[in-house]
Amino acid sequence: MALRVWRGEPYPLGATWDGSGVNFAIFSENAEAVDLCLFDDGGASEQRIRLVEQTDLVWHCYLPDVRPGQRYGYRVHGPYRPELGHRFNPNKLLIDPFAKRIDGSVDWDDAMFGYRIGADEQDVEADGRDSAPFVPKSVVVNQAFVWGGDEPPRTPFDRTLIYEVHVKGFTMRNPDVPEELRGTYAGMGSGPAIDYLTNLGITAVELLPVHQHVNDRHLVERGLSNYWGYNTIGFFAPEVAYSATGEPVSEFKTMVKRFHDAGIEVILDVVYNHTGEGNHLGPTLSFRGIDNAAYYRLDPGNLRSYVDYTGTGNTLDATSPRVLQLIMDSLRYWITEMHVDGFRFDLASALARELHDVDKLGSFFDIIHQDPIISQVKLIAEPWDVGPGGYQVGNFPVGWAEWNGKYRDSVRRFWKGIGGQTAELAYRLSGSSDLYASSGRRPHASINFVTAHDGFTLNDLVSYEGKHNEANGENNQDGDNNNESMNFGVEGPTEEEGIIELRERQKRNFLATLLLSQGVPMLLGGDEIGRTQRGNNNGYAQDNEISWYDWELSRRDRQLLSFTRSLIRLFRTHPVLRRRRFFQGRQIRGSRIKDLTWFGTDGAEMTDAQWQAPGVKTLGVQYAGDAIDERGPRGEAIVDDTLLIILNADDRPVAFTLPNHEVSKRWEVVFDTVHPSFTAAHGEFDGGAIYRVAERSVVCLRRLPRARRVPGI
Repeated sequence: MALRVWRGEPYPLGATWDGSGVNFAIFSENAEAVDLCLFDDGGASEQRIRLVEQTDLVWHCYLPDVRPGQRYGYRVHGPYRPELGHRFNPNKLLIDPFAKRIDGSVDWDDAMFGYRIGADEQDVEADGRDSAPFVPKSVVVNQAFVWGGDEPPRTPFDRTLIYEVHVKGFTMRNPDVPEELRGTYAGMGSGPAIDYLTNLGITAVELLPVHQHVNDRHLVERGLSNYWGYNTIGFFAPEVAYSATGEPVSEFKTMVKRFHDAGIEVILDVVYNHTGEGNHLGPTLSFRGIDNAAYYRLDPGNLRSYVDYTGTGNTLDATSPRVLQLIMDSLRYWITEMHVDGFRFDLASALARELHDVDKLGSFFDIIHQDPIISQVKLIAEPWDVGPGGYQVGNFPVGWAEWNGKYRDSVRRFWKGIGGQTAELAYRLSGSSDLYASSGRRPHASINFVTAHDGFTLNDLVSYEGKHNEANGENNQDGDNNNESMNFGVEGPTEEEGIIELRERQKRNFLATLLLSQGVPMLLGGDEIGRTQRGNNNGYAQDNEISWYDWELSRRDRQLLSFTRSLIRLFRTHPVLRRRRFFQGRQIRGSRIKDLTWFGTDGAEMTDAQWQAPGVKTLGVQYAGDAIDERGPRGEAIVDDTLLIILNADDRPVAFTLPNHEVSKRWEVVFDTVHPSFTAAHGEFDGGAIYRVAERSVVCLRRLPRARRVPGI
């Protein structure tokens, strides 16, 4: 039976089921004709419908006889003139950029490429082979879903603790998750997974990319894959490979609902800076064939090539109104339809480039800030790209938080024992006011992290001095060479108890520093259980046991998990660790002590000479809980304990004189990282007493209200 074809509407873009039929709409500024291609469930039996309606550069139609589940794609006609930036080729089936679901993965074949290399070794000829058998199909989706009373947790940034995690890797080896659900959205949202995260105490999961992505051909040919997923081809479609049910949209929604029921937010790592089509010699999968010149930033001196600020071969043109529409519609979709709570923008500097320079007042930010939906969720920037001037830590506008790369580097250098780091470290511990205060932002603009998916895990940071990426098949040439790591005398695993103990203590030092710093802590998933990648600091291609979490925990792993849980409880119960405003370094609201004080080992405030001394490796900081110049949500005063934190990165013990306050002359130990658990460290000490701080350790003490004579040690 012939399908009825009605005129349809140019908005919304994509395939939209309205309960009676489906509206199809696709933008192409330079196309000469567009065919909508419908496929049966097996992906064969193609039926082509020429779109005759065009409104404002959008080609559209309405098919009253089509239903959800229909597979489709496009063929777009126009000039194949690479030298002018045009790469139309109707022999290539194209994925709808606005598809809400994409079925299958790229089946690599030479027919996927839109060109043939001519005699001059340029891509001057259009390739005539049909790519349809090898291209994933777009799928019409019914968005109906019973959300019930789902409400986003809306956790304030100053109370947020982020857990960066990979959907597949987290559950793939977890024996408590049903085998058929492991590595999927259903597994991530299962009871055992959520119970673990709830007991850990985090408030948000930050999921590595879940948009439909491409596994690069060179990886597939080496038996690898793009495990991290930073190679998007569908900005609206949840990755189908993570679906246990074959219905990724509803399965993803169910996962989000279960997280919300547990009070946990869902933040997505999103990659709007480039696509999975690679450089000018890459495959024609979607954007390149729909309108190459409209979607990508082309080299103005050579329109055949792309401007590459991302290191992937191409950069989406975020200065184009239609590309901005794609990004904004995608963000709104994930908020309104999928109920996510925020986004971490990969290589965000690339999106902020108006011409070549990064412009924090660019159109990308202007549109987001005025949007009543997007502006109300958590917005986190990875504040760099690979182009000139791309490192923009501290330069994003109000309303944005940033991955604070300077925090990571400073903390790593300090704990490596490199002297002269105290002044830099002090800024990082106290919320990085040097980066964020002048622009009107708060401490929560700083997303503090020591490790992330890109780089060593915490275990490997203290176990390897060099990267070991041989499994990636790139002769160990990939990955960062500057890790500020140390192995304590042996590269990799060892049976030497002394080295093992030092490594375990150093893990506790890093975790303690992270949870005791002002700003928003981000924990790399698995660090709390000693996860290792065997020295691989670039596991992007390792969809295997190198990257998957190992849930067979040793005694030391269980101790580390318990210690981390205790740290998180401390963070969540003490508002002095979660200040909404920067310290002022003075007495506040009648307090007899300053809100922030830095101490040397002699118990006196740090002098200019001590701040500048290259060999200083020990630092004490006091957060005054009775000098918090902030109010609670109902105007109530916020009062907390006063905490003293001593960090000793020296390889020798230090005799530290505890501050002697008029208001209180007694301190109680909260924890000491020389011990593997909170409960092992205890005791009360007079102000002015000597506390012997072990080499490479962190001590946290709480000021007690009344003096009681207890000798120091």
